[in-house]
Formats: sequence, structure tokens, C-alpha cells
Amino acid sequence: MQLPFHIIELLRAKSGSDLRIPADCEQLALDIESRMGVRLGATTLKRLLGFTNDERTPHTSTLDIIAQYLGFDHWEALSQADAIHNSGFDTVTGELRTDDVEIGDTITINYLPDRTVTMEYHGHHKFYVTDSENSSLLVGDYLEIYHFVPRHPLLISHVWRDEQDLGAFTAGRTGGITSIQKR
Repeated sequence: MQLPFHIIELLRAKSGSDLRIPADCEQLALDIESRMGVRLGATTLKRLLGFTNDERTPHTSTLDIIAQYLGFDHWEALSQADAIHNSGFDTVTGELRTDDVEIGDTITINYLPDRTVTMEYHGHHKFYVTDSENSSLLVGDYLEIYHFVPRHPLLISHVWRDEQDLGAFTAGRTGGITSIQKR
């Protein structure tokens, strides 16, 4: 199980670390131990932060330690607080919705560590990748995207490559989109 992005953001703020690379989990483990007196393994934190593909559900005690580190009594309290603040109709500052993009517009996004993808809008939430640097997305891929949100992962509903639907894809899981340019 990977922690939700907003909880990872809370961990970044609390620890003072970007949590961009797996080695940052060692520092987070030490910070949790120094503040809480309890050791969470760096391997567990790597799994929870999405650095591994291990989908095992963590022990409740592990989630409780994370919640307590973030100032909550237990995991359920953190989850309830999140449910109150995680919904709404407000637009996120800097969000770009595909409803606001014209056919032929070019969107360039950057995300960590050094990824850049440029795509052209073809209508109906479909983008064609025209340039890709250090990304798993390739020139010629078609993408179905509904919005771009700074500091959040790019959620792609479908990737089509050579007329084959590869399914959903998430880019920028750690750190989210660092910049969005529309031309």
C-alpha cells in the first residue's frame, strides 16, 4: 500500500525532507525514531512512499505511528481529518483542465527527478506525445488526461502505444508535477 499523496506531503513538511529518493527514507526513519522513540524500518517507509511495488497492507501499528508523528492520535483520526478536508469544488491554484485546452495546444510538463513530456491536444481529453525526455512515456503515445495539477502526480487514464491500450499510468508519484507550460 502506498500512502495517499497528501499524507506524503504532510510527511515532507514534518520531516523537512523532499522524500524524492529511496535514501531519504533512512532520514525519515531516524526522524520518526528521534521524535517518537519508535523505529519504523526504512524498507517499510520505502514501500509506503511508493519506491517499491509491494502492495502489502501495513500493520495498523505502523499507520498509527505515522499518524502520531504527524500529530494525530491514531490512523483513523488522520483518515477522518483527511476526509473532511479532501473534498470540495475549489479549483487548485495552477490546475489546468483539459476543458480549458484548445485542439492543437501544446502542453509541456516536468516532474522529478528530471522528466519532461511535451504533448499536443487532439480533443476529447486525448494528447499525442511529441517529445519525451527520461520518461516511460514515448513519442507517439496517445494519452487520456483530464487535468494537470502542480505538485500532484499526473494521472493518465489510458496510454495507447502502437494501437495497444497499455492501461492507466501515473507520472510523478513522488513530488508531483513541478511545472506546466501551455502554448
